[in-house]
This record gives sequence, structure tokens and C-alpha cells, in this order.
Amino acid sequence: MKSTFRMVAAAALMAATAYTPALAQNLLTGPTGYQAGDILAHLSVIGVIPENFDSHLTGIPGAKIHASVGVSPELDASYFLTPNLSLQLIAATTRHTITVNGGGLHGTAGSAWVLPPTLTAQWHFAQVGVVRPYVGVGVTVAFFYGVSPSRQLLGVDDKLGLRTAVGPTLDVGFDVPVSGNWSMNVDVKQMFLPTAARVLHGAVRGSTLLDPTVVGVGVGYKF
Repeated sequence: MKSTFRMVAAAALMAATAYTPALAQNLLTGPTGYQAGDILAHLSVIGVIPENFDSHLTGIPGAKIHASVGVSPELDASYFLTPNLSLQLIAATTRHTITVNGGGLHGTAGSAWVLPPTLTAQWHFAQVGVVRPYVGVGVTVAFFYGVSPSRQLLGVDDKLGLRTAVGPTLDVGFDVPVSGNWSMNVDVKQMFLPTAARVLHGAVRGSTLLDPTVVGVGVGYKF
């Protein structure tokens, strides 16, 4: 799904570079439809799609950790410092199944909930037709809770642990005004989150780059 994020970002870049310098300047600083002090809130449905790159378990060649896709509602709020610049904070939580495959192991290690509060600085471009595009960069802290180990992996009492992950986040999306203060929103975030895992009461340790792509569609309201 990183390819999805790259395609969206590339399309936004190509659209920007297609403008003449004067129009490009207007795109960067022209009317966005927002004012300093505005608050824009979104209620969305998101899909959290872990990439599971560079996944391995120490001492077990070929064994890899995998986190499943999660779907949940998301609430976010953006405060506009200027008509172009806003700060956004998101709140959402998703449940993921953790599996181990390879190296003679195959099965479910357990499940966990993740709470990834994300603070993003967003730059809102001038409104193009009915579309209000933006890009952003920020930081995500992913807390794991409600961890539930499974007996499926080795058929014995197990213990699953996941370390809090911290990493940068890139963001691209757009709002489409619908009626009054209401709008529709499409948003794609790419998070870079390395984490460590422990199974079998810590006897087996591993690491993985979750690097989830978060795709959201929702409604917005400007206060």
C-alpha cells in the first residue's frame, strides 16, 4: 500500500508542477476557504494496512511476524494557525491479529489493539474547483494495549508483548465542500513505525517495520 501513497503524492506533485510560476504561487498561498482560528473536524472510516517490512524473529531463520489489516472509525480535529497552515490531531484505535510464519512456526501469536495518536502539520493549497487539497508531515506514537496471546502457535501457554513505536508520518488528502460548513474528506497517511515483539514469555524476540498505510474517507464540519 505504500505504492498507493506514492501514486497519490505523485499525482499531487504533477498537478502542482503543471502550473505556471504565477499560478503555482497562487496554489501555494491563494484562498483556501479557511481562516486563522477555524477548527475543522472529520469523522471517518479508516483502513490501517501494515506493511510488515524487515520482519524477523531472532534465532529462528525464516520466521516472520505479520500484523493484519484493521478497520475502525477515526475522529480528527485541525486548528488553523493561518489560512494555509493547520495542526491536526487524530484519535482512532484498531485491532490487529499477530501471526508468525516460517522457520517451522505457523500460527497466531495473539491479537492486540493499537492506539496511534498522530500530530500533523498540514499545508492547505488554494481551492482548485471544488477541491481543497493539502499535504502534511508529523509524528505518530503507537501504543499497544489489550494484548491477548494465543495457544495456537505452539499449543502451550504463551505471552505476547509489543513495544510502543514512534515514527514520522506523511499525509496527503483533500476536502470537498458540500453544503454550508459540511464537507467530504479523503485522506492517506503513511506511517513509519518500527516495533519489537516478544513471544513465549520473552524467550523469542523479533522486530518488524509495521509502516502502516492509513486510508480514510469521511465527513467534515468547520466550526
